Order: sequence, then structure tokens, then C-alpha cells
Amino acid sequence: MTTKTFSIGGIHPDENKLTHEVATQVAPLPKQAIFPLSQHIGAPALPVVQKDDHVKVGTKIADAGGFISAPIFSSVSGTVVKVDTAIDATGYRKPAIIINVEGDEWEETIDRSETLETVAAHPELTPEEIVTRIKDAGVVGMGGACFPTYVKLTPPPTAKAECVIINAVECEPYITADYRLMMEHADEILVGLELLMRAAKVTRGYIGIETNKPKAIALFDAKVKTLNSQLSTLNIEVVPLKQRYPQGGEKQLVDAVIGRQVPPPPAIPVNVGAIVQNVGTAFAVYEAVMKRKPLFERYTTVTGKRLAKPGNFLVRMGTPMQDLIDLCGGMPEGDNKLLAGGPMMGKALTSTEVPICKGTNSVTILSGDDARRKEPQPCIRCAKCVGACPMGLEPYLLAKLSEVQNWERAEHEEIVSCIECGSCQFTCPAHRPLLDNIRQGKVTVMGIIKSRNSKK
Repeated sequence: MTTKTFSIGGIHPDENKLTHEVATQVAPLPKQAIFPLSQHIGAPALPVVQKDDHVKVGTKIADAGGFISAPIFSSVSGTVVKVDTAIDATGYRKPAIIINVEGDEWEETIDRSETLETVAAHPELTPEEIVTRIKDAGVVGMGGACFPTYVKLTPPPTAKAECVIINAVECEPYITADYRLMMEHADEILVGLELLMRAAKVTRGYIGIETNKPKAIALFDAKVKTLNSQLSTLNIEVVPLKQRYPQGGEKQLVDAVIGRQVPPPPAIPVNVGAIVQNVGTAFAVYEAVMKRKPLFERYTTVTGKRLAKPGNFLVRMGTPMQDLIDLCGGMPEGDNKLLAGGPMMGKALTSTEVPICKGTNSVTILSGDDARRKEPQPCIRCAKCVGACPMGLEPYLLAKLSEVQNWERAEHEEIVSCIECGSCQFTCPAHRPLLDNIRQGKVTVMGIIKSRNSKK
């Protein structure tokens, strides 16, 4: 089997895919659901409900707060307790809507049948109609970035899409939610890809899957061959990818699949002809367009070496992480670190009451030695971080510039190109907090650039 990969940097951390073959369970409803209003990149959503309002599953509870924003829908039926604040994955209290759960009453407009809807059976679905339904359903990137999907499908006039690439890589250690989704809903994902291709007005599609998922590659390869024989106007290809982190990064995936390099920001993949969407996003697009189902639940992995029963779950948004941890046997004894996401890019949390949101692909619990950082030592100038960086940057330099607050040079050295993958910190033999410093510097430099541009 011929495999492809990206051309710069990369590492190979231990996979620890403990839940690879654990079938997805439907998580029970929470007693109370918490809906942060910032579940996407861009402006927070604006509440359209108030205290004592009754909502159903699928009721819109917050509207998009701008062009780059997304509406939020209730995943439960019940009564709005308050529009207040709650701690989210950032560790800070943010605006949120809190709902007491009462039963499980759904909006009647949602098609709850398991009948597979095909694009061929719906000629009325124009590109514009598809984009509108995706926008109205609050679909965002499900790989963690949470960029509103409809925005990606409406690129600026200066950029022209040539293909859609489905990110089915899931290269982050521990996480298996996308893999289970692929194995359990391949047909819906392919219809989602067709819809994305029609919306983007392209005829070429790719599905990038790493070779540590041979069953998924075989499954999609067989289904794609059948689909291509039925659809003479489309050309879809499954692309096996070498195991290499961070293969799932947008720019790395574009490089691996079509061999094109995305320039530094503000350039995005569509500037070189590609629209990249996560495999979970393709599934959400299918449900939004074909089933009129807003985005209010997702596949999430709950995992850790010392968890009694790690697993994969279909979870309603707003469910506290503690509920899922309890399903897996509870928090292990001893030192633990709770992450929203995986060990490479996940964010450490201060509370188990943080709710599952649109971007929560994993709840990871690191225990024992894995939960503790080693004492940082002086940099030995080994340049391992430079060799590992998939963006061709110099992480040791960017970290130092951030530490001494030399923002002008940090911008010149392209700190905003950092994708925060953590490869540099992973490889550092001196255990230096490279990514921590770079993240802080990147946020500061981006703020400076934004302020400068607003004055033009």
C-alpha cells in the first residue's frame, strides 16, 4: 500500500489508542445541561431564551453573534434555569445557558429515522441551500478548531476551491472518537462528503486516513469504489497516510494529500485549492442537511490508562464531564490531570463539571508520572524542536522571544504560523515549556496585528 505524508518535521508519539475497538455507547441524559455561548471560533452566540422558558431537543437557544459565529441548540428538553456564567474548557467563567432536564421531547422538524438519505434523491439541494442548512444548524469544525463550516464553504472571491479533503487522520494519541464514527457511520459520512463537494462546487474529493486504521481504509475504499462507479461526475479517493503526528493539521494534510504548501497566515487551505473538513463535520453536515438535525451531540472518547472502563460515547452537548468519567468507573486514585482533548493539544481543566461542547473530541485523564511535568532544564541547543516543527519554525527562539516579550521580532519570525501541535515540547530533552510560552506570545502578537489592522 502506497502511503503519503507531509514534508516538514513531525514526530511519532505512542498511540495509546485504548478504545480503538470499543463500540460507541449512547451516554445517558444529564440532570442539568450547561451550554457555553462560545463553542466556536468567532463571536459568542447571543441568547434567545430566558429564565423559565421551556425548550425541546433541537430548540435554538442562542443565535450567531456575527459572520464568524454559530447558533447553539439545546440537546435536552426542560426548563431554562438561568442565563449566567459557567466554567468552560478555558478555565474561566464564560456566559452560558443552564437548563434543567425534563424528559426527552424533540422538535418535530427533526427526522429521527435511520433511513439513509442520498444526494441523488434530493435534486432540490442547490449549493446555496446546502450552505444555508449547514449554517442554520450551527455546524462547526468537529476536530477541535470549531471554525464555522459554512464560512469555509463561502471562500473569498480571490480563492477558488478545487477539492474537498476529509480529515479522517485522528493522529492525536488516545483519541478514537473519529475512528468509531467511521466504522459505524461510513455511509452517512460519504453522503456528507458529497454534500460538501456540491456546496463547494467541486468534483474531486479525498479522504485521508492513517495506516494505523486498516479496517477504516478497507471499508471506505470499498464504498468509494462503488460510489465512483455510480457517480460519473465525481471522483473520490481514499488516501492512506503514513503514521506521523501532526498529520491531521490542515496544512500538513493538504501537503500530504495533494502536495501543495499553504503559505503563512493569513493564507488558508482554500488559497491552494483545498477545503478541509473533519470526518465528524461530514457526519454533522449529513444530519443537518438530510435530517434537519442541528448540531447538539457528538462522538467523544473518554480515556486514560488507569480508567476502569474507558470508552467512546455519543454525548449530548452540555453534559458535565464528570457524568462521563463516572460511566468509565470514576476518577482513578492518585495524581491525575484532566484534559479536554488529547495529551498533545488538549487543554488541562480545573473542574470535572466542564461541559461537553462542539469541539470536545476527548476527555483524557493522565495519571501518575504522565500527569506530572518534569523539571525544566537549560536549553542545550540540540535543535530537536526545530527538526520536529511541522511548520519549519524555530520553537526555541519563539519561546525565548515570548519570554522576553520581544513581540516585534516574534512577529517577524512568524509566531502566528505556529499550529500549537506540541511537537517541539514533546521532543525537548530539557523539558522546557516551549509550547506554553509560544501560545502566550502568539496570542499577544495576534492582538497587536489585529489592533494595527483596525487602524488602517
